Amino acid sequence: MNDREKILHYLEQNARLTAKNIADALDLEEAEVSRIIASAEADGTLRGYHALVNWDKTDREHTCAVIEIKVHIRHGEGFESVAKRICAYDEVQDLYLMSGGYDLMVVLEGKTLRDVARFVGEKLAVIDGVTGTATHFVLTKYKDKGVMMDESPSDHRLMSEI
Repeated sequence: MNDREKILHYLEQNARLTAKNIADALDLEEAEVSRIIASAEADGTLRGYHALVNWDKTDREHTCAVIEIKVHIRHGEGFESVAKRICAYDEVQDLYLMSGGYDLMVVLEGKTLRDVARFVGEKLAVIDGVTGTATHFVLTKYKDKGVMMDESPSDHRLMSEI
């Protein structure tokens, strides 16, 4: 793994790390780490910084669903035209092109099960090219983005060797 990939890995594990934290961990100059981060932001490799929230520990009413989508694409078009329409909705957290029985997979956040059902019926199913969906509701998140959701965070995992 090269220095750029190591730096990106550290940021992926903990976006709150400073260039100095990463430089110290990798035995690099802070200015070089800052330059690599700026370059990754500029070329679109580094797309954003996020906090991972365990919403089950709050009073927020919330549900998460995984929706598999079958798509019939027109001649000369790929999945991108359908994917772009789906991505435009704020409720959509993630969208993937998949292999297997379904073509696309959406991870959707909603306030209630009814909100998710309404989204599928009124917004998703009516998109030209969508021929079928299968909705799965997330009951419990045990691990999300590599982090156990029922444990307190610990610093030893965040700065471990790559």
